[in-house]
Amino acid sequence: MYKNLVGFGALALLCTKMIAQEGQNSDMGQIKTDSIQLQELDEVVVSDSRFSLKRENSGKTVVKISAAELERNQGRTIAEIINTKSGLEINGVRSFAGQNLSVFARGGNNRQVLVIIDGIQVSDPSNVNAEYDLRLLNLSQIENIEIIKGASSTLYGNSAATAVINITTKKAKKDGIHLEAVSTWGTNQDQTNRSNEISDISNNITITSKKRGLTFLASGGNQFTDGLSAAIGEESDAFSRIDGNFKVGYEYSKRFKMEASAYYNKLKSDYDNGYPVEDADFHFNSEQSRFGLATTFSYKNGSVHFNSAFNQVTREFISDFPNLYDSKSFVVDFFNKYTFNDSFYTIVGLNMVNSQTEFTQAVKAKNIDPYLNVVYVSDFGFNVNAGARINNHSEYGNHWIYNFNPSYRLQTKSGYLKFLGSFATSYIAPNLSQLYGPFGANTRLEREENTTLEGGLEYKVSDILRFSTVYFNRKEEGRIGYVVINPETFESQYQNLEESIKIDGVEVEIEATPIKDFLVAANYTIAASDTDLALRIPKHKWNAQVAYTWFKKTYVSVHYQHLSKRQDTDFNTFANVDLEPYGLFNLYVKHQLNNRFSLMCSIDNLWNEGYTEILNYTTRGRNFRIGMSLKL
Repeated sequence: MYKNLVGFGALALLCTKMIAQEGQNSDMGQIKTDSIQLQELDEVVVSDSRFSLKRENSGKTVVKISAAELERNQGRTIAEIINTKSGLEINGVRSFAGQNLSVFARGGNNRQVLVIIDGIQVSDPSNVNAEYDLRLLNLSQIENIEIIKGASSTLYGNSAATAVINITTKKAKKDGIHLEAVSTWGTNQDQTNRSNEISDISNNITITSKKRGLTFLASGGNQFTDGLSAAIGEESDAFSRIDGNFKVGYEYSKRFKMEASAYYNKLKSDYDNGYPVEDADFHFNSEQSRFGLATTFSYKNGSVHFNSAFNQVTREFISDFPNLYDSKSFVVDFFNKYTFNDSFYTIVGLNMVNSQTEFTQAVKAKNIDPYLNVVYVSDFGFNVNAGARINNHSEYGNHWIYNFNPSYRLQTKSGYLKFLGSFATSYIAPNLSQLYGPFGANTRLEREENTTLEGGLEYKVSDILRFSTVYFNRKEEGRIGYVVINPETFESQYQNLEESIKIDGVEVEIEATPIKDFLVAANYTIAASDTDLALRIPKHKWNAQVAYTWFKKTYVSVHYQHLSKRQDTDFNTFANVDLEPYGLFNLYVKHQLNNRFSLMCSIDNLWNEGYTEILNYTTRGRNFRIGMSLKL
């Protein structure tokens, strides 16, 4: 903590000097102040087709989190921001910082959500759900996020069944050398602790440079959090993260460019015993290294892309039953984009994912998938996004998946009315832990397959109103479950379940700007299953936000989130327990002093609501946070 305060002191001195200089320059009329804007004009989406198409021509349900929205949430985590979007529930974000995060979309489970960073699939092959740990990410290093809901395996492959979280990291955009520094300080306490001690500190510095065809970025950050116990108890459990990334790119000509990148993230967290749930002196370490290379060759009407990355994740559990996992993955995505004219857009590609994990010995699995996607955008409102992929897996063989996504747009005087539909299949391959791991491994596992049907509409009136509603229906077949095969010894094994599972629901979103600089937004999701939803997933969830910008400089936002009753398991008794519904208010304020320096403050759980997110585990009460951002 001392090092963090020293770093803040030095940064504060630099800021003081810059503010003084800015004040002098402003008096001379040399500085133009940037305004805080609530919306982006001419919004385009990329993730559903890999082409930059206007939102009105997209037939998929895409949530876009812009750079401006990320800047208006400084001090929060990526998971906290994603958790405010329709159809999504990230369990663990309301607990202590080291709590495991589970990303649920549309009533599905966490292994049905794929995370992509800078165009490459990322996952942890040693994890029982092969999911990516969002705790590794630093908000200050992210440029924007697009979330595609629904089946997207034809473009993105394994695990893209209920959602794809497509994350783009920052890169140098302006000529010259630039620096951005962000620091936040806050409390970290439950509903009963009102000491208001500063125990949540984060810092990040990013340096970029651009000259002619050469671009460079170096970024580093840290976070330290203390003050909460993981399980309900007296012992405080600390969490820390350090991260850095490095990018260098060169545009050799208008046709050919290349970018190399390196990322490093390290987590350390205390945690408590899970059975029985009680305070314990346990520790968790996680370390990730990722190296990427992206090249693009452009030609008339098209471009060839070669994206590759090597990712290594090491996880260590220091407890009464210590474990160490070391996994590696190598990913290649090679594709050609070709535009026949203003109406036809095509992609032909080959995606390879090679995963390896150390259990008692090194084990491997490989996907090699060719794929094709076509987009048709007509001048009379009819659009189609369709594609197919052949999945070739080293363990269970091959099969093909497809998507058909038509939409029709009626142009209005000041906007559009769009009808959309989708029918798509997706797959989730058994991961290495399920195939070869220490608990219940089964090398005869087949893939899970989802079939998703969607239908809905979107209505937009200029920049004043956007309303959308979507019905989804998903059928899961071959779901992999952990099954007791010997009731006397409780011996268990991963198996493909014979019965199919059906989940359907509705999402509703609305964004309105009734007057200039005033935003009202809300979303609602209902998800139901013919069996039961997975643990801790609410049947009903809604978010509401009111935001206003005063004099182009001060942004104020009030956000409310409500979750209905959920079900959890008491792992002390193995009995199911109903968790009570709850709602939380959050307040956020950001003030732009000038175009280089801004201040922020937030209050989460404004009314200090008592609630349960995970049974027998601590949740956060009212907490305060202040921060600053400096751009040079």
